[in-house]
This record gives sequence, structure tokens and C-alpha cells, in this order.
Amino acid sequence: MKLFNRTPAEVRTAVAPTDRVLTYAEGPDGYVIATDKALYLGGLRLPWFQVDRGVWDEEGLTVVTTAGQTHRALLPEPGRIPEAVRERVTASIVVSQYAPLDARGGVRLVARKTDDDRMIWEFVFDSGMDPQDPGLRALAEQALEETRRSFGV
Repeated sequence: MKLFNRTPAEVRTAVAPTDRVLTYAEGPDGYVIATDKALYLGGLRLPWFQVDRGVWDEEGLTVVTTAGQTHRALLPEPGRIPEAVRERVTASIVVSQYAPLDARGGVRLVARKTDDDRMIWEFVFDSGMDPQDPGLRALAEQALEETRRSFGV
């Protein structure tokens, strides 16, 4: 045990044993904790590769996941949480490449590194495009293969 460990016990016990605490901030609903592998928010563990973005305002943090879920934490004094969220989300992105598909628009191809160093790819279609359209999916898959070849991933 470290002699001068200033991290509160509640923070240390809230995170997975394999996660290293980078920073934390206390809000009215508890702690928001940024670790090397995940963001702990309102009792949830959100791995960085599942966090699409964090948005800040004067009251706190809103996190949007890659699945489109939104989570909110009140943080009147966020400390270093904003910087940690930005840095860790950015670090999880290995490739972000836009590919035009047809006259209607295109798709952003995003590769993210998971906790166990695998890569997962996601398609982020332009607004108004139907991600379930088989023709668009086929064009996106083709663009993905070209992107993977060009980046060597």
C-alpha cells in the first residue's frame, strides 16, 4: 500500500481491479471516475471504445455511447475529468475515415481499440441515410475493405 494514497476509498473500490484511476470528481450523485480503460459514471462502467463523445456544460457531463445511449452526470467542479474524457476517447480511435457512397452521402468508418487490444469497426452514416439499406451496407462494406487495406489494419 502506498504511504500517501489520496484517492478516496469509495473511488478505489468502485473501479475494476485491472483499471488504473487517472482522475475523479465528486458530484451530487456520486463520483465520476476516469481510468485507463473506462469511464465510471452513475454506477456504470463505460469502456472508452464505447464512448462516442462527451459534452460539457456549466452543470456537468453528458456522455453519448457508440450505441447512441446518453448518460448525464452533474459535476459542478469537474476537475480534470473533461481532459481525461477527451484524451481517452481520442486514444481509443485508431482510424476515422470518411467514404462517400453515392449521391445521398457517405459513411464515416471508425476503428476503435478495445480493452484487450482488438479492433472493432463501426459505420456512422450521414444523416438521412438508412443504415439498414442493403445497398448502402454493401457500399459501406466495400469502402471498409478499401480502408482496411490502405491503413493496413
